[in-house]
Amino acid sequence: MSAVSAAVDREEDRLTELDSAIGDADHGANMRRGLTAAVASLEEEAPSSPGAVLALAGRRLISTVGGASGPLYGTLLRRAGKTLGTEETADPGRLREALRAGVEAVAQLGSAARGDKTMLDALYPAVEALGDSGGDFEAARRAAEEGAAATVPMRARRGRASYLGERSIGHQDPGATSSALFFAALADTARTVATGERA
Repeated sequence: MSAVSAAVDREEDRLTELDSAIGDADHGANMRRGLTAAVASLEEEAPSSPGAVLALAGRRLISTVGGASGPLYGTLLRRAGKTLGTEETADPGRLREALRAGVEAVAQLGSAARGDKTMLDALYPAVEALGDSGGDFEAARRAAEEGAAATVPMRARRGRASYLGERSIGHQDPGATSSALFFAALADTARTVATGERA
């Protein structure tokens, strides 16, 4: 979660710029505030399992991020955390299933589907790539980034951007972009742990 927070800090202006075209121009600031709060809570409470980490982070995002992003990202993390349960470790297979459960919960909450120009257009390809590749987080990163880029020609059918109709075409979805940042941070963290650079 620290890596995700750092990635959003770096990309805050870009997320805000994307959101200014088809949203309320607050996605970057909202996500930065929520993730900063989540990391602070994790440092203070130090949950003992991956599932507990995700659940706590999800609760903090719900309580601190405005608009739809808080409930959606909070649901993603909380459902993933619940799926992982209380086990002290999570292998790539378990993490993939947990993330898949989280993505399905987001789809249900937002009454959205792939192709609606939302965060799901990055999340679904990422979890699929994670499964197809046998747990390759770099493959998941690439799939999420490609999914986010693929929202540019789409017409938004859900969320604030849907009110723009045809004018939503030609802009990358900010939620899909921040979702890709999540998987980029996950890939970076998996790489540094695997290489022993730092845990």
